Amino acid sequence: MPVTIIDDDTVIIGYYPKQLIPALQLNIDVDLSGKTSWLADKYDQMLGAAMRATQQLSDAQLQQRLPWREHWTLRDLIIHVLSFPELAWLSHRHGSMSTDDMRASDERLKDVVAGEAIMAYGEAVRASIVAFLQSDDTVAFDRVVPAHYGGEVTVLELLNIILSHSTHHLKQAYWFMENELQVELLNPATPHDLEGIATPAALF
Repeated sequence: MPVTIIDDDTVIIGYYPKQLIPALQLNIDVDLSGKTSWLADKYDQMLGAAMRATQQLSDAQLQQRLPWREHWTLRDLIIHVLSFPELAWLSHRHGSMSTDDMRASDERLKDVVAGEAIMAYGEAVRASIVAFLQSDDTVAFDRVVPAHYGGEVTVLELLNIILSHSTHHLKQAYWFMENELQVELLNPATPHDLEGIATPAALF
C-alpha cells in the first residue's frame, strides 16, 4: 500500500486525501459535486471493458495464476476490478468500506467463477453504479464513510478513488492476457475511454 512519510515523524498510510492535502501543503480542493455524470460515464466504460475482456477468456484461462500475486487467479483479479466499485457504491448504505466488508464480499462471491457468471455480476454492478450516479441523491453522495482506501471520505470521493484503483487492475489484467496467455485483446478500453482516470504509470 502507499505510505507517505513527512519529516520522519508524520506517517500517512494509504491514499487519504483529507490528511495528505494539508500535510503536503497542496493547493487543491477535492470537490466532485459536478463530476457525477463524468464518473457514471467512466464507470460504464471501465466496467464494460472488464466484461468484454472476461468474454474472451475460457474458464481454464480464468483459473491461471498471476505471477505477481501467486495466490490469485485471473478470475480473482477480474472479480477485484468489479467488486471494489460495488463496495464503494454500497458504502452509502452500509456506512463503510472496511476490510470486514471486503472479506464479506469475497465470501459472497466465492462461487462466481465461470465467465458467464462473472459477466452477469459485472453487468449488475455497472447498472447499479451508473443508476446511483445519475440519481442526484446528494445526501447519499455526500455521506462520509470510513474506508480502507481514503480514510474518512464521502461516497463520491470513495467512488473516484476506487475508479482509479479498478482501472489500474484492469490494465494489469490486459497485460496478463497479452503477455502470459497470448490473447489478442478485442475491443479493449481506449485511452479516450479512460481519459482523466488517474493510475500509476507503472503496472507493478
